[in-house]
Amino acid sequence: MSLRWKITATITVVSVLVAVALSVIVHFAFAYRLADEAREVQQERIDLVMREFSRTGQPSLGGTLDDPDLPRDLRAAVEDGQKATLIEDTADGSYVWAAEPVGDGRILSLRDSYQGRLDSLASLDRVLVAGAAAVVMAGAGSGVLIGASLSKRLRRAASAAGRVADGDRSARVSAAIGGRSRDEAAELAQAIDAMADALQARLEAERRVTADIAHELRTPLTGLTTAAELLPPGRPSELVRDRVGALRALVEDVLEVARLDTDNERAELSEVALAEFTARRVSAYGPGVEVRVVADAVLETDPRRLERILVNLVANAVRHGAPPVLVEIDGPRISVRDHGPGFPETVLHDGPIRFRMGPGQTGGHGLGLTIALGQARVLGARLEFANPPGGGALATLDLALKPSGTI
Repeated sequence: MSLRWKITATITVVSVLVAVALSVIVHFAFAYRLADEAREVQQERIDLVMREFSRTGQPSLGGTLDDPDLPRDLRAAVEDGQKATLIEDTADGSYVWAAEPVGDGRILSLRDSYQGRLDSLASLDRVLVAGAAAVVMAGAGSGVLIGASLSKRLRRAASAAGRVADGDRSARVSAAIGGRSRDEAAELAQAIDAMADALQARLEAERRVTADIAHELRTPLTGLTTAAELLPPGRPSELVRDRVGALRALVEDVLEVARLDTDNERAELSEVALAEFTARRVSAYGPGVEVRVVADAVLETDPRRLERILVNLVANAVRHGAPPVLVEIDGPRISVRDHGPGFPETVLHDGPIRFRMGPGQTGGHGLGLTIALGQARVLGARLEFANPPGGGALATLDLALKPSGTI
């Protein structure tokens, strides 16, 4: 149940309880008042009847001497020498009684109908039911309006927070929820905006540090590469050149990740026939990898960035998976499947994390999938990772979405 309906249900329940409580209180208060008034009137009348009886010796004004229908409880009270009144409900109606002893064990009584007052009480009950229904309807309506307003603001806040999480630096939760009210939702929005600004500032500082370090490493690496080429042939020289090449590739990857973190990258679009393009790149970078074409597609994308994604996915499958490795093109969708141990759970749940390898994985820095995901984001494509039921790892690139930026 959404917050909107929870608020509506709560307000409705409270309205029902309040309406019922007030109706019950008013009903019984009015019923007691009617009974008290009827008893007072009947006492005054029995006093008049008693005075006339004392003067004439005969009952008058509707009074009855030793009425056989006198209720037992009333008779018992009068026989104790007390003047008493009683409201009696019978099969043929309700009556109010008054009785007083006149001596020699005789009782003078007076009976009047109580039905008129009960009719008044019934009329009041109908009014109370109608009023309670109106209160409940008004409460439910106000609950719907209040809940809808709050739910709408919170949904806008969640949507804006989602855009912030996706890297939209211009998104602000306070602006999304709107309004001038300074309630808890506005305070929450301000807190989220402050947190987003702080995180952005920290991430930007880390990105600048990473980019500066990688950039500064380029100059000594260039010299180191030149010096390695001047070494005499031999196994030690090959090892030095291999490590220098790996370090150079790592620096270039770090710089690329830093550029992707800026969200300033734009795709340079051109027409690409996916089947032919994929087959050529895969054969060059992944010999022995099978390419299967289910359906070809020609679409506009950035060939350089698409090649980078394909190369990283194939390299990851070859390095950390197991043969056979299959690349399948199905329209705008490209999938890379291997039959190794599959992606680590952290990749499936949180996505690839730079400089973090899965259990038992060696020979990399955890940047390949990170770069592939960043380049897919620039292309406006969706890159998903899964471990299919048959075993292995499956990376699916969907290029059918709209590029995030073009030049």
